[in-house]
Amino acid sequence: MDFASIFQHVDPLVIITLIAAIAFDYVNGFHDAANSIATVVATRVLSPRFAVAWAAFFNFAALFVVGTAVAKMVGKDVVDLSYVTTAVIFSGLTGAIVWNLITWWFGLPSSSSHALVGGYAGAALARSGIEALKLAGIGKIAAFIVIAPIIGMILGMANQIIVTWIVRKMPPGKLYPLFRKLQLLSSAVYSFSHGSNDAQKTMGIIFALLLASGIPGNVWGHDPVHPDSIPLWIEVLCYAAIAAGTLSGGLRIVKTMGTRLTKLDPMHGFSAETGGGVTILGVSFLGIPVSTTHTITGAIIGVGMVGGLRSVRWILARKILWAWLFTIPASGLFGWGIYRLMSLFGHN
Repeated sequence: MDFASIFQHVDPLVIITLIAAIAFDYVNGFHDAANSIATVVATRVLSPRFAVAWAAFFNFAALFVVGTAVAKMVGKDVVDLSYVTTAVIFSGLTGAIVWNLITWWFGLPSSSSHALVGGYAGAALARSGIEALKLAGIGKIAAFIVIAPIIGMILGMANQIIVTWIVRKMPPGKLYPLFRKLQLLSSAVYSFSHGSNDAQKTMGIIFALLLASGIPGNVWGHDPVHPDSIPLWIEVLCYAAIAAGTLSGGLRIVKTMGTRLTKLDPMHGFSAETGGGVTILGVSFLGIPVSTTHTITGAIIGVGMVGGLRSVRWILARKILWAWLFTIPASGLFGWGIYRLMSLFGHN
């Protein structure tokens, strides 16, 4: 297969958009890296350098276990594929990246997932109006803005109560070393779940791009190209990009999540990460794209609440909540505006 001759005739915007998709996945990795490592760094179980390497490894490991149900939902259940163009996808991705960078700069743990959905929907809305949107799919994602952190909070709280009861008679001197080791396991579970859900979202966007590109399916790895069949190379590329982004850090948000929201020790960290990780893995197998940021934040708050409502800094929690609520409309507005700008230059 002569790829060089094929790509000579490809719209350069397709290649640029593919690069933008990988860039989003990379930004997602370092933006959401904090969620994977915040508690393990805050409790000093691992140094930031080793923590990001640990998280990146398990981000990528999810490739070999989890399917592509989330990718298929993002790819075909947010925007009607008959309205999708390369310009729509590029605008949506760019809008999501802009919002991610803004919230990263201010240290706010917003959702990369919802930024992607918002940007994509906003760009499609700018091109074709409301009929381009699949409101049932968007509604399901919006519902989990509330459902996912509540489940995470309940599981985090339940874990903390159960663990506290189990170790109630254990000498304090043995608790800290035990939970330092257990937190390595819980951090791995959470990082694995983060990769399983977040890497798939970019897969769905890339696959929508392939469908809209007009390039023969056999070039991409499938002929004919079908929304229910995602080429392996896309899976590998997306998991590698998010793992590479995780290696780049995200320590601004680590401070917010791991030290400012509530006081954490290794036992608290273990309970929060386990609760968040189990929640995300469950919805990943169900094919629901959720916010890993929202879920781990809910779990951390749930763990903190076991020590009393005053153990949680609710002013900061409200600030985070506002960032959650604004993410879809803000990234949608960016996606809408970028598409409008591109259309002035003939990209529709």
